[in-house]
Amino acid sequence: MKQLKSFTILLLTLQCCVLSACQFSQYATVTTTKLEDNMWVLEGSDHTDMFLVEGTQRALLIDTGTKIRDLDSIVSHVTRKPVMVVITHAHNDHAGNIGYFPEIWMHPADTVILKRGYAGRIHFVKDGDIFDLGGTQIEVSHMPAHTPGSIVLLDRKAGNCYSGDAFGSNHVWLQLKPLSPMQTYVNSCIKMEKLMDSGIRRIYCGHYYYVKKPFDKSYITAMRQLAESLINGTAPEAKPYATKAGCENPMFVTNGPATIVFDPDYLNRKKE
Repeated sequence: MKQLKSFTILLLTLQCCVLSACQFSQYATVTTTKLEDNMWVLEGSDHTDMFLVEGTQRALLIDTGTKIRDLDSIVSHVTRKPVMVVITHAHNDHAGNIGYFPEIWMHPADTVILKRGYAGRIHFVKDGDIFDLGGTQIEVSHMPAHTPGSIVLLDRKAGNCYSGDAFGSNHVWLQLKPLSPMQTYVNSCIKMEKLMDSGIRRIYCGHYYYVKKPFDKSYITAMRQLAESLINGTAPEAKPYATKAGCENPMFVTNGPATIVFDPDYLNRKKE
């Protein structure tokens, strides 16, 4: 009987340990790296990344990752400045931890995909809005296609752009609902190219984990040319995309460093 009781206690202990491990594994760990004097990348173990830009008066957290325990506390160990939070778009891998913050900034067009349940205050941004951090100004530029409310954040003084998923991280997903015409993506690429002709030199993408470096203008040009080729029917042969997300049969095409994932049915309907 004592052996049976001991075995039962051991089994319960192991079950508790396994349960605790499962609960812990639900949360990503974060690695913080200083990339410039006033800018850090926070990389989640689930491959979702955030950027923190600090001015003399306040700091700006760009995106919040998917599921990171106590993100507000993590950020407070990087900067002692008051922190504003902006999301580049409302997909959960960029807006999953907004609940740790009392207010956020986002584009209103993405409210259609923002998960319900956020109890804080939402401020809407538009093209040309400025976050004044003190000595550093971050400008909003609307770049729809990946989502209708995708934005990029421009630090013109430093020559940096924080792009979220607007131009992908080698792969851009354009097969997710609500879908945008491929021409919308072309227009966003053209807009970004013009910004890069006017002083923006580096694009820090939303899944920095995969590339470990900023993109230059040649990446955006490759994306634009690939999107244009899909519109005019001269794109390389499309292949099935391994991840079934957004549509029944996602396909992809590649041009050098650029890959576009798209819904062939929607693309074909738009051509008719």
